[in-house]
Amino acid sequence: MTTSAVIVNPSKVVDLEGRRAEICSVLAAAGWAEPLWLETTPDDPGCGMAEQAVEAGVEVVLACGGDGTVMAVASVLAGTDVALALIPSGTGNLLATNVGVTRDVAAALAVATGGERRRIDVGVVEDAGTFTVMAGMGFDAAMVGETPDDRKARFGWVAYVVTGLRNLRRRRMRLRIRLDDGPWLRRRASTVLVANVGRLQGGIPLLPDAHVDDGWLDVAVLSPRHLTDWAKLAWGVLRRRERPPRLETFRARSVEVRTGREEPRELDGDVVAPARRLVARVRPGALLLCVPGATTSRRPGV
Repeated sequence: MTTSAVIVNPSKVVDLEGRRAEICSVLAAAGWAEPLWLETTPDDPGCGMAEQAVEAGVEVVLACGGDGTVMAVASVLAGTDVALALIPSGTGNLLATNVGVTRDVAAALAVATGGERRRIDVGVVEDAGTFTVMAGMGFDAAMVGETPDDRKARFGWVAYVVTGLRNLRRRRMRLRIRLDDGPWLRRRASTVLVANVGRLQGGIPLLPDAHVDDGWLDVAVLSPRHLTDWAKLAWGVLRRRERPPRLETFRARSVEVRTGREEPRELDGDVVAPARRLVARVRPGALLLCVPGATTSRRPGV
C-alpha cells in the first residue's frame, strides 16, 4: 500500500476541505493509505513539511500549491527516493506546465497514482536555494517582485503582464557571464534566465530545446534596447524563429553571472535577496517526479 503526504498551501486553494476530501477519496480508490496532511505557513513555504514527510517514510509527496510550494518541497526531496507529485494550484505552475500536468485536480491525481516516475534535474543557486523551473536576474525578477499577490490571485499569470510593461524601459545591466570553465563574456542585457525548462508563463516557448531531464541548464540573455526591440523579440519567440532578435541562448552545467550593480533575483517566481552575482549549477537526475505516462497525456518538456 503506497504511503504519501499532501503538502498544501492554504492560500492557493479556495475550498480547502473540499480539496482534502477529493484528494483522499482518489488516493483511497487507488489503494493508497490515508495521506499525511500538512499545510504550509507564511513562515515555512513547505521545507519543514517536506522534511516531516521524509522522516515519516512516505513514498510520494503531493505538492498542492504554486511554483513556490513546489520549489520548497523539491529542495528537500532532491537527492532522495521520495517521489514528488504535482497538484497545480498557483499562478504559474511552470514545472507542471512543462511536464504536461494540468490544473485539473482529477487529472493531476491520475498522474500521481497511475503515471510514470522519472528522474529530472534541478538547479542550485549559490546562497539562494534550489529551483526546478528557472532562476532569473534583472527585468524578470523586478517584474515578479512588483506584482502584488492579490493581483496574481485574481488574474493569474496575466497579472505579470501589467508589471512587465512598466519595466520595459528599465535600464539594462552591464554584466559578465561565464559558462562552465569557459571565458568571460561581456554583455549589456535586460535579464538573464538560467532555466531547467523551456516554456514561460502563458506557454511562451522561450527555450524550446530545454528539457527537464537532459542534464543541462539552458541560459537566455535578453538584451532589447527599447520598446521596438521588445516587440521584435516577443514576435520572434512566439513565431518560434530559430534566432529571435536580441536573444542569445547558451547551454551549460554551471553558470556564473556578475553585474556592475546590485540586481533583483528570483527563483521559480519567488524573489530572493538582490545581489551583484548569480551562480547556478545543475544537479542531474536529482528529483524523482511523477509525470504523465502513455495512458494519461503527453509530456512536452520531458
